[in-house]
Amino acid sequence: MSNTTSRGRFLWHQLNTPNADAALAFYTAVCEWGRESWQPDPSQPAYQMWKGSAGAHSGVMQMPPDSKDPAHWLGYISTPDVDATVSTVKGLGGALVFGPMDIPSVGRFAVMTDPDGAMFAPFTPTQEMPPTPPGTGDFSWFELATRDIPKALAFYGAVFGWTAGDAMDMGPNGIYQFFNRDGQMMGGMYQVSASGPMAMPPGWIHYVTVADLNAAVGRVKAGGGNVFVETDIPGGRIAMCTDPQGAMFALHWAAA
Repeated sequence: MSNTTSRGRFLWHQLNTPNADAALAFYTAVCEWGRESWQPDPSQPAYQMWKGSAGAHSGVMQMPPDSKDPAHWLGYISTPDVDATVSTVKGLGGALVFGPMDIPSVGRFAVMTDPDGAMFAPFTPTQEMPPTPPGTGDFSWFELATRDIPKALAFYGAVFGWTAGDAMDMGPNGIYQFFNRDGQMMGGMYQVSASGPMAMPPGWIHYVTVADLNAAVGRVKAGGGNVFVETDIPGGRIAMCTDPQGAMFALHWAAA
């Protein structure tokens, strides 16, 4: 059982996709990730993982052929007690999708949705995972597209202890609300648009730091993905993308 110091951290990311082999090739090229595998049971297929500057940070799971879910990235967020978190989420209007379930020697997790339908996974690791500063190839920013920013802030604050940070007026695109963990900025929330390039269902978007955004965008397009937003932000530039199977992700370049 982990201790409370890990509460509210994104500890793992998993891509659920109908074509794991194609996804492995796409993200390895686009994000310039390393690869490794984990096979605790020799009778079962190995779990394929990606790694950045700080080691393994994500894996890929083949979706069953009859799955009705679209391809998506799922963020695993640390909590000292998954079962208690499941109860809290339900009490706040969220829903349980799967679990809770134990992964031997790894930890316990569940898959849930917030009251707006955005999916996430509360996770209690078997061993405390020390914080590592994000570098090139690591997940560095976590963004929630939501229909109700104040409601989302209250929900995730109660579940994971996040607090509201500064807010930025984006003009016709509304307010971008930053949120903090232990006083440190870790992500943002914005209002889902009804139409236009930012129209999407509520959900989490996970950003990967790259050394050269233009080159990474070129690799997305060459690999069959789509880039639907590319823009400057304070201190850098981002690109919001979908992979060839339709899973959304984003790239982030930070100015030196």
